[in-house]
Amino acid sequence: MPPVPDLSEVFRAECDYVWNTFRRLGVRDADVKDLTQELFISLQRLLPTYDPSRPIRPWLFTMAYRMALRHNERRRREHLTDEIVDTPDSSEDLEKKVAASESRDLVLRALDFVELERRAVFVLADIDETPVPEIADQLGIPLNTAYSRLRLARQDFRSAVKRLTKEPRS
Repeated sequence: MPPVPDLSEVFRAECDYVWNTFRRLGVRDADVKDLTQELFISLQRLLPTYDPSRPIRPWLFTMAYRMALRHNERRRREHLTDEIVDTPDSSEDLEKKVAASESRDLVLRALDFVELERRAVFVLADIDETPVPEIADQLGIPLNTAYSRLRLARQDFRSAVKRLTKEPRS
């Protein structure tokens, strides 16, 4: 079995690969440097567990993928928090604010018409952008059931939006 590579060797050989992997995974350019550094700091601790008989890139990709998921989820939560706080900004056009608020309200009201089991799959897939196989695993349901619930939820959601946009508001 070959020896475990030295961290500095891995860094020199794979830093560009890790950097580009984060970019391909949708991490903002401003955050790529920090995540790359964080990955190599974690790698320092994990390198003794690496099996040198296997290629290192898939291992690095898996680490980068998990870090990017966590990072993007944190950013999504921060973004939602910013939207919820919704501090007044006099430079924003009032009509745009009203339209955005009405759109959010319509989505929330339409979701009320989607059965909870279907809604869970719909929210994870179409709002949280979680892959359906991962949703099936998370919810402990068969993959075909997850796809079926998503299809039905999309139909329910579209019908609800049509119904809600046709009825007069009180």
